[in-house]
Amino acid sequence: MTSTEESGAGRLAGKVVLVAGASSGMGRATALACAREGADVAVVARRRAALEVVAAQIRALGRRVVSCPADLTDPSAVESAFTRTVEQLGLLDVVVITAGTNIRERALSVLTQQGWEEVLAGNVETAFQVTRAAVPRLRGRGGRIIYVSSLAVQRPDTSGVAYQAAKHAVVGLAHGTMQEEKANGIRTTVIFPGVTDTPLLLKRPVPTSPEVVAKALQPEDVAAACVFVAALPLRANVPELQIAPSQL
Repeated sequence: MTSTEESGAGRLAGKVVLVAGASSGMGRATALACAREGADVAVVARRRAALEVVAAQIRALGRRVVSCPADLTDPSAVESAFTRTVEQLGLLDVVVITAGTNIRERALSVLTQQGWEEVLAGNVETAFQVTRAAVPRLRGRGGRIIYVSSLAVQRPDTSGVAYQAAKHAVVGLAHGTMQEEKANGIRTTVIFPGVTDTPLLLKRPVPTSPEVVAKALQPEDVAAACVFVAALPLRANVPELQIAPSQL
């Protein structure tokens, strides 16, 4: 057992983590997991009331927290969230991007222009805006950006052409950022979760069967993967990480 573990400080003690998409699902679980591991946390998402619930839970764990309601597709709102985070919590160490969405009318035969734009905005535009705001604040600190994509990228399925395209784009954004910024100490990781019991399942055209839900990953499983990556020493990086249900 390390001295950190013996003191109960946690693997992320002394770090500041910003979680984008923190109001529910994987984002909420990741924000709480980071706090339990000793990090101070900024939580960013659109839904103010849900975000405040998460913030209260983090405070109850004895960690500092900044709640930043923001539309993640709005550059000024995202920039403001990062500014508040640094002002109130100090320098930033880790950014986790869990924001994402899908729609019911996802098949190419029924996908509308509006639907296409909605899915790309909710997955790619959000990731881009968060990345653009994060990079200047992570340079020179061994900063890390963790992108939550989808196992659908590596195991194509019927999640929809817009969703598939968007999650592929997130991978390109992550790897491109790494190549441009690794000399400045920034590392990126893409996590590819399989079926996970989150509110996104409710947007499927056909309801997911209880049998599948029972075997799905839990948000806490993805959060554990994020914490593992965030806690790696500066000399180490995991460019990509799959996490799949063991029985599906």
